[in-house]
Amino acid sequence: MSRAKQRAGGFITALWQHRNLWLRLTKREIQSRYQGSALGMAWTVINPLIMLAVYTFVFATIFKARWGTGTGSSEAEFALNLFAGLITFNLFSECITRSPLLIVNNPSYVTKLIFPVEIMPAICLGASVFHASCSLIVLESFQLLFKGALPLTSLWLPIVWLPLVCFTLAASWILAALGVYLRDLDQSIGSLVSILMFMSAVFYPLKAIPDKWQSLLALNPLVGMIDQTRKILIQGHPPAGFSLALQTTIAIVVCEMSFRLFQRARRGFADVL
Repeated sequence: MSRAKQRAGGFITALWQHRNLWLRLTKREIQSRYQGSALGMAWTVINPLIMLAVYTFVFATIFKARWGTGTGSSEAEFALNLFAGLITFNLFSECITRSPLLIVNNPSYVTKLIFPVEIMPAICLGASVFHASCSLIVLESFQLLFKGALPLTSLWLPIVWLPLVCFTLAASWILAALGVYLRDLDQSIGSLVSILMFMSAVFYPLKAIPDKWQSLLALNPLVGMIDQTRKILIQGHPPAGFSLALQTTIAIVVCEMSFRLFQRARRGFADVL
């Protein structure tokens, strides 16, 4: 593909042109993660169940945390809201923690093969979306068990997660490119993700944040995405239309800019690797 074509096409065109390769490699990525394990793909359900049980025990049982003050404020309500936040954040964090080494760990794709390296962050994202979908099945199963019904607003999820997916892909392209030139990035990204998790309203409702900090946390796009996810999945409220439209527009623009920066940075990958 010529450079002119890449500049004109943008990230949507690039991913669409390589969609078959992307889907095949995403499938291989998912299968390789559980290859050789005794339980295989069952871990896609077991892992979120363990995570849900541990966090619920620590926060709801030991710390006596509750999600609100109404009659629905119970351990089950806390667990559902917590799990919805964790699923959303983990989709982002799984990609981010792996992105700095995506190119570095596969130098042959850059130096020996004609390979569209721009799809590598998308492969990682595809696997993360798959695992998040498995966790969502667990979440909805528990909600059906405790509440007896699922809100119809859950159907909004693909649209609500569109800015999350674009924002994650954008960050992955930037980190994958920087990881080639800054090898220390991989050592620091784990700590940054841990800090970000506590600053993204994963373990507490948005209304629990003091007013003086509301504007600061609003700079973190994950806060709004997590809150919107809880509203449609747990509370049964439709998403805020203007906020969702604004987030989606900004995320797509940022994703396009990140893709173009990645394409510029890739020209020096072979020399560094």
